[in-house]
Amino acid sequence: MGGRSLDEVEGHAAPRETGLSEDAAVSFGTFLRNTLVVCVLGVLGTVLSNAIIAYGFARIRWRGRDTVFALTLATMMIPFPVLMVPLYSVFRTLGWIGTLKPLWVPAFLGSAFNIFLMRQFFRTIPEELSEAARIDGCSEWGIFWRIMLPLSKPVLMVVALFHFLHSWNDFMGPLLYLTRRHTFTLALALQNYQSMHGGVQWHHLMAASAIVVIPIIILFFFTQKTFIKGIATTGLKG
Repeated sequence: MGGRSLDEVEGHAAPRETGLSEDAAVSFGTFLRNTLVVCVLGVLGTVLSNAIIAYGFARIRWRGRDTVFALTLATMMIPFPVLMVPLYSVFRTLGWIGTLKPLWVPAFLGSAFNIFLMRQFFRTIPEELSEAARIDGCSEWGIFWRIMLPLSKPVLMVVALFHFLHSWNDFMGPLLYLTRRHTFTLALALQNYQSMHGGVQWHHLMAASAIVVIPIIILFFFTQKTFIKGIATTGLKG
């Protein structure tokens, strides 16, 4: 019994462009640029959104806060394959299929794991600092920007690194949403590298793999102390 593709189920064909003529016109630098755009915008979005949401769960008292937080954590149990078709339908309706937007815009909506991680860190910061700021007339936004964020650099770095690594190595997202070769990211381009040259040319493939891996090694080498500090200082205060 033959299976049906996602495009057939949706009733909307989104052919993936192939062809050696276009491959020749797309340089490896284009794939690198696309990946950097997705990673940088995604990091900005995930750090900002998760910090704001986590602060609301950690320091602002409101009715139903713990229940909403528990429901947020429960979303971690939903596997990505369950969300693939609904997300594809939403992005297709928005006209984002074939663009980079589906790969970085969701980062501005927060994620359960990062919210939990940052909430736990915020709860380790003494409450007296916030109270003193309120006495001096500082608003909640002022407390968040001037006190909480500067003191939370370790956990912000951890969240940023996690998301950067995920976006850099992400293959499933680009495979689902990118249909034109000039929008490919490095992970998807690397998988298609053998067809780009009409067969497996291992020297080209190994060189491309090294280019993909080296930036991550350099990034972790220069940020490992901050990364370890962020993990070590993120407690499990209730």
